[in-house]
Amino acid sequence: MQREINGRPVIETARGPVLTPCAPGSVLARLGDKWTILVVSMLALSPDAPMRFGAIKRGIPDISQRMLTLTLRNLERDGLVARYYHAEVPPRVEYELTARGRSMLGPLAAFTGWIRDTWQDIETSRRAFDEAEFERSGDGSKSKISL
Repeated sequence: MQREINGRPVIETARGPVLTPCAPGSVLARLGDKWTILVVSMLALSPDAPMRFGAIKRGIPDISQRMLTLTLRNLERDGLVARYYHAEVPPRVEYELTARGRSMLGPLAAFTGWIRDTWQDIETSRRAFDEAEFERSGDGSKSKISL
């Protein structure tokens, strides 16, 4: 029986365990991206009707028009979002999650829930680490530690 950690196969070697890719890095990078998570979450608010670009942008105040366009295009390319173009005057474009996109909502809720519950502890750990680094450097300059 092959060993796994978080769905990722582990190969046991003489030098110790080695993680193998569970998916290409480009997929992992896309799905863990801040804007992807926010766009998917925004589209999840309207499960029964597609959303227009402007409504998505208004719901994510910090996203630029260019970043929203790129994010939606990439999510469409990955099969997570469907785009509907209506040849009207003016043209109307709407977006909605596909079945694959909706299947991401459960794991995404667990992940974002964990972040919501732990981000303050993470910030506290970062401050403590940075203060300890400052003290270790002795002269007040940041020291660099190699891991």
